Amino acid sequence: MNRLFTARRVGAALTLGLVFGLSACSSLRDAATQASTLGGLITPYKIDVVQGNVITKEQVDALKNGMTRVEVRDVLGTPLLQSVFHANRWDYVFSFRRGGQPEQLRKLAVFFEGSNLVKVEADEMPTEAEFVASLVVRKRPGQDPVMEASEASLKAFQDSNAKSAPAAASAPATPAAAPPANSYPPLEPAGAAR
Repeated sequence: MNRLFTARRVGAALTLGLVFGLSACSSLRDAATQASTLGGLITPYKIDVVQGNVITKEQVDALKNGMTRVEVRDVLGTPLLQSVFHANRWDYVFSFRRGGQPEQLRKLAVFFEGSNLVKVEADEMPTEAEFVASLVVRKRPGQDPVMEASEASLKAFQDSNAKSAPAAASAPATPAAAPPANSYPPLEPAGAAR
């Protein structure tokens, strides 16, 4: 009886320890997440994940029935998926995932009869301009740097170069000596028999 009571106590203690341990892991994970974001002010960097071929509306519009496989490859690039079981079908898949933004996913399939294009099935593709606009880049707040030199800054640059030019002109220039015609070391040691 005493052993049964002790076994129950040990079982209860282990169960209680397990419950506390799991709840501690959960609260530690929450605390680590909160600490890594510093109260939401700074967030960890998440890389952009790009997979597949970027296909635009202009490229899809360039496809015409009867084009050869080589011509289709020239327009769309190498397909992401070429199945052995579907030799007459090429699949192009594009996905773009950027942290904090919804994932972009587009699919296109081209079908061949022999070596000629017969059918294209595609999601709605963006134009090139729409695709570039969808790649929103977070900009730092503030003023953009000036990309043009003003007359005053050009004058200051010319003045600073004029001051350093006399020092360079007063230094004597030494002509570079031309290397001798046979500037390579001998292949055989001196005194070797020929």
